[in-house]
Amino acid sequence: MAITPDSVRELLHSDDYGDRLRAVNQLRGLEPADAFDLVQLAANDGNARVRYAAISQIASLGHQDLATVAPLLLRSLTEDPEPDVQAAAADTIGGLKLKSAYPELANLYHSTEEWLVKFSIVAALGELGEPQAFDLLQEALTSDNELIATAAIGALGELGDSRALPLLLNHADHADWQVRHRLVQALAQFSEPEAKAALQKLTADSSEIVAGAARQHLEGQ
Repeated sequence: MAITPDSVRELLHSDDYGDRLRAVNQLRGLEPADAFDLVQLAANDGNARVRYAAISQIASLGHQDLATVAPLLLRSLTEDPEPDVQAAAADTIGGLKLKSAYPELANLYHSTEEWLVKFSIVAALGELGEPQAFDLLQEALTSDNELIATAAIGALGELGDSRALPLLLNHADHADWQVRHRLVQALAQFSEPEAKAALQKLTADSSEIVAGAARQHLEGQ
């Protein structure tokens, strides 16, 4: 049976949330304009899994009309009762580079107790490229949650603010190789001599994954 806008719409109105979840997955088989209209319906579904799937898909569909999806995403970010949906909204806001959402992202970071939401916000701020995010990312770098702190390293690299360099260089001798690996990726975003010197040092790292990544970045410059 062919997937059509009408068949997907019918599934989205089913009483079975499994049907509605299947409908969201079928949006990928539609023309983007048709999928864009229907994904907004799914984003307001009563089931959190359906909303999560829809919000995640808006990352690839939302460019068609940012003015329409921005308030929808902000509502999901700040009002949805499910942390997974809030996290997906943060991811999608970052992917669509909705810089106007920075105040809401910052407010939620400071008010939520959910580590996954905080993590997603930090990761989104790297993609967002909003200069105001520097202070929040500096704060996240000192988080007790290692995943959040590591995400902040990556986000500060993407932000590219030279004020981050001294903060990042403090992690060059971190005990966890995965943190050092993320540091290599972050330092590669900077052209300052101290960044290149740190990368040169990391080519001799005890982890071959870290050392190899450092060599690759230096050779690519």
